[in-house]
Amino acid sequence: MIWWIYNLVFPVAFAFLLPHFLLRMLRRGGYGRDFAQRFGRYQAGEAALLDARGRPLWIQAVSVGELAVAFSFMEEVRRRDPSARFVLTTNTSTGHMLALKKIQPPDVTLYFPMDVPWVVPRVLRRIRPSAVVLVENEIWPNLIRYARKQGIPTVMINGRISEHSFRGYRKIRFITRALLPQIQWFCVQSAADRDRLLALGAPEDRVEIAGSAKYDIGPTPPTAEVRARAVLAKIGVKPGDPVLLGGSTWAGEEDALLDIAQEARKSLPELMLVLVPRHAERREEVRAEIRQRGMSVVQRSQFADGAAPLAPRPDVLLVDTTGELRGFYAAADVVFVGKSLTQVGGQNPIEPARDGKPVVVGPHMENFPVISQDFLDARAWAQAQDADELKRLILKLLGDAEERARLGRAAAELVARKAGATRLMAQRVLAARAAE
Repeated sequence: MIWWIYNLVFPVAFAFLLPHFLLRMLRRGGYGRDFAQRFGRYQAGEAALLDARGRPLWIQAVSVGELAVAFSFMEEVRRRDPSARFVLTTNTSTGHMLALKKIQPPDVTLYFPMDVPWVVPRVLRRIRPSAVVLVENEIWPNLIRYARKQGIPTVMINGRISEHSFRGYRKIRFITRALLPQIQWFCVQSAADRDRLLALGAPEDRVEIAGSAKYDIGPTPPTAEVRARAVLAKIGVKPGDPVLLGGSTWAGEEDALLDIAQEARKSLPELMLVLVPRHAERREEVRAEIRQRGMSVVQRSQFADGAAPLAPRPDVLLVDTTGELRGFYAAADVVFVGKSLTQVGGQNPIEPARDGKPVVVGPHMENFPVISQDFLDARAWAQAQDADELKRLILKLLGDAEERARLGRAAAELVARKAGATRLMAQRVLAARAAE
């Protein structure tokens, strides 16, 4: 009866959301591409990779944040088993585009299929995974149930259950109590995540606190930083000119950073503001905000790497491309991590911290409770409670090289100290695969 209810509700919800998906296809050029994969329909190239010899690990990572964990996990597994193959699925077009850029044969990246009984079993038979790996909070009832029926182990890595998610899951505890015992192992980030999973029905002897795999991120590739610095040079940024970067920004955050940049230029006229919106399709909206302030702007998408230097020097560089954020993090002097001032949840601060950059965030880092506490305890970031405090903190950092160095050093040391979770997660997944 439990699964009948879920399988009746999910298709109705999908049909209700279909107009939203269609609108996103129109707004985002790549969203409609490969949409048939959501129904388990694959083109010849993808089918050929799926037909390769050996059973792959199927990794489900909903979007960009989870993909960073997935990539690190794949590297660790491949160090232990060079013959390993992977099928990496994502839910969002942004995540899908990023995965397509990074994943190379014999691995394959696909959209995650609809979690319904007439799609999931067929996809499992098509992929033939040796194990299913769920990154963070990916609890898909039909995937978990049918994997179990086909003798395929399921493991959750970097698991987390936020307080908000926990309140929602408690309302359907009659489902989670039946579902979670079908997962072979849970590697979670914190004691709070463990306790919430246990309360929802996970078996106590299968839940292990591993820490956050996000700390296992590698350094920014030197080529990415070189490329970002070359872009800055082309628009007139000289060595030593201060660079303020807003990474993965959301609506309202660009406006706050523009205000800060205008104030900072009174004492630092050579300051360059780099804005990297979380969604590149907001480029027109952000560009309009910049021009309304009487500031000049250049869009990264409008000039190639080999283009001649641009003149005159703009006030703002708008990075409206995908996959270049880490290079610009490495080239920045002060980094603001978005979705933390005007939105709720926050984005991952570990990428700039890994490179020793001074990180500033807003009050809303709810998606990273364990990491947030780590940064607070180590005094490894500056956190503002509102736009006024954000301005004060950033202006102070721009004028204080010693504090920038201290903050960046504390951030890099924290990341190094907390690394290691991915090794444990790879051990658990490979053990679960071997046991079946």
